[in-house]
Formats: sequence, structure tokens, C-alpha cells
Amino acid sequence: MFHLLWPVTSYVVTNVTVTLFWLVFFVFNRTVVIGRRNVGEDRNTLLLSNHQSMLDSFLVGLAAFYPTSWLKPQLIPWNPAAAENFYKNPLLAWLADNWKCIWVREGRRDLHALHRMIQVLPCGVMTLFPEGTRSRDGAVGPGRPGAGLLILATRPRVVPVAIDGMQAVLPIGRYLPRIFKRIAVSFGSPVDYTDLLAMPRTRETAQAVIDRVMAAIRVQHAELRRRRRRDVAAVDEARG
Repeated sequence: MFHLLWPVTSYVVTNVTVTLFWLVFFVFNRTVVIGRRNVGEDRNTLLLSNHQSMLDSFLVGLAAFYPTSWLKPQLIPWNPAAAENFYKNPLLAWLADNWKCIWVREGRRDLHALHRMIQVLPCGVMTLFPEGTRSRDGAVGPGRPGAGLLILATRPRVVPVAIDGMQAVLPIGRYLPRIFKRIAVSFGSPVDYTDLLAMPRTRETAQAVIDRVMAAIRVQHAELRRRRRRDVAAVDEARG
């Protein structure tokens, strides 16, 4: 019965959830979205982002596609999700499945999850966090080759995404989001990796692909940090 009703329940549960998070991100916190036009609506689109909180996948998908996802449910992204965070109890597992999460076992070297990603990505959109873990200080860490293997296998349109401010909204160890914070999301131009497709499909090539994407994310993240400093300085100057 769950599999029969899943397309409907997933559509309803996900869009209702992101509508609630729209209030969190855009009403109770000041969220700025930059470069949304770079995302497009093509299938086989992979949004690769730095990782700061457990809510990042909602933020990326919402910033990229909401409210269009109400009319075009195929734009609701797939989201690989850590089993220890999203599959801890039956209710959360049911929600995760309806949020189009792909179960990834603890330890992360999960070939079954990678195979599932390779199956679904060409038919839709996916959000993925190449660092594999959340940052404790907001800095962008190194990417892991698993995302590069996915890219080599599916050859998607790869959009680099930078997030800044989510570590203050929902830091590691906290379960309720804070309010009145500043959040920024930047969608960059698609990354060109065609030259790497001619190389052998090895772990080294996969790492080279993901290193190129992470370099783009770092540039975008640095610009978000500069923007934040300018905004803070402008507010301080106005108060002074």
C-alpha cells in the first residue's frame, strides 16, 4: 500500500514540509537566494552543496524550486540521508521516505545507496553534500569521491551550491531551529567536467571531479561571507 500511494503522499508531505520551512527560512530568518536561474528545471540535475545543518537539504530544494514544486512534483529533489539521523524511529523513517530520502548507512561507503542514486538521478533532481558530514564552524571541507563516482556514472548537470549561516540556525547537537539569523544560498553556474570524462573511471578521477566542484563551492561561499561582512558593516554604520 505504501508503494502504491507513495507518489501522492511524497508530493503532499514534501510540499507541506517545505512550506513550513519556508516560514522558518524566509519569515523568521532572513534568507537571501542568489543565482536561482542557474538551476533550471532539467532532469538529471545534481545540486552539490556544502553542509552545515540537518535542514540543509530542505533549504537547497526550497531555494531552488519552491513554489514551482507544487505544480511540477518532478522537481522535488532526491536526498541521500544518513540512517543514524533520519531513520532512528518508524515515524521519522516514514517521513524520510516521503521526503525522497535515500537511506545511507553509517560509515558512508554504501554501494547499495550509490546504486540507488545512479538509478533515480537521470530521471529527476538530487541534492547531495560531498563533504559527507556537517561542518562545525561553517567552513567548507574537502569533498569525498563518492559524489564524483555518481557524476561519472550519470553525467548530470552539476550545479555548485554554497550555504552560509545554517550552522547558526541549527548547529550540531540542536534539534529546534533558531530564529532571527542570516542565511544565504548561492547557486553557481554548472561545472564543466567534460575533460575528465575521457579519463579512466577510477577513484582518482572521481576525486578530481569532486575537487573541481568543491573549488567552485568555496569561491561562492567566500563571496557569501564577504557579503555578510559588508551587510554587518553597513548596519553598524547606520546605527553609528
